[in-house]
Formats: sequence, structure tokens, C-alpha cells
Amino acid sequence: MTPDKPRVIKDYNKLDKDLQEQIKLVYADGFAENLIHFFDKKGIKVTALPFETEDKNYMLRMTENEAVQIVDDDDDFDDDGFLKDNVKQDYEDKYADLDHVADQIEDEQNDDDD
Repeated sequence: MTPDKPRVIKDYNKLDKDLQEQIKLVYADGFAENLIHFFDKKGIKVTALPFETEDKNYMLRMTENEAVQIVDDDDDFDDDGFLKDNVKQDYEDKYADLDHVADQIEDEQNDDDD
């Protein structure tokens, strides 16, 4: 994450649809395995899914159980928790011009290779 961007802590379900689609594309294998932990300004431990856009670093608050439930309840994901191929292709076409999405997809794929 780029440190000079503002960090926004927000709930996933309060994001607009386009941002949710970008996040699903970056985390096509589900959210739970990508959660991080940090302490907020009050010293409370927070579990969140990181997502970076051109102008903000998002920390999307969710527990591991919530991360699994969001994917389970979303028709864009299959029964195994993976983004459906046709949905993935649609989102790739729709957001192909967004550098932050392409960069994060590449980072996720490199992490999977390790």
C-alpha cells in the first residue's frame, strides 16, 4: 500500500457496486485468506481486507466469518468460493483501464505463486 494516500476504514457492504466488483476481481479466490490485522486509533484490533485505489487505501472491516459469509451469499462466486469465470471475464473487461486493479491482480497472482 502506498503510504501517502488516505486510509479509509469502511464496511464492505457500504461500498458502491463498482468498488465491490473491483474488489471481487482482485480477490477472485475469496476474501478470508487475505485479511490482515491492525490496531485502530483507539487501540482496538481490527480485521480487514486491504484494497488500494488510485487515491485511497481502503481497509474493509470484516471478520473471517463475515468474509466467508459475504462470498457464500454472493452469486458472483461459485460454491467453492471462487469468482465465476464468466463474471471474472466481465469484470476484467469492465475495469481493464484501471491500473490499480491490474496491479493488485498481478500482486495477488505473484503471492499465489510463492
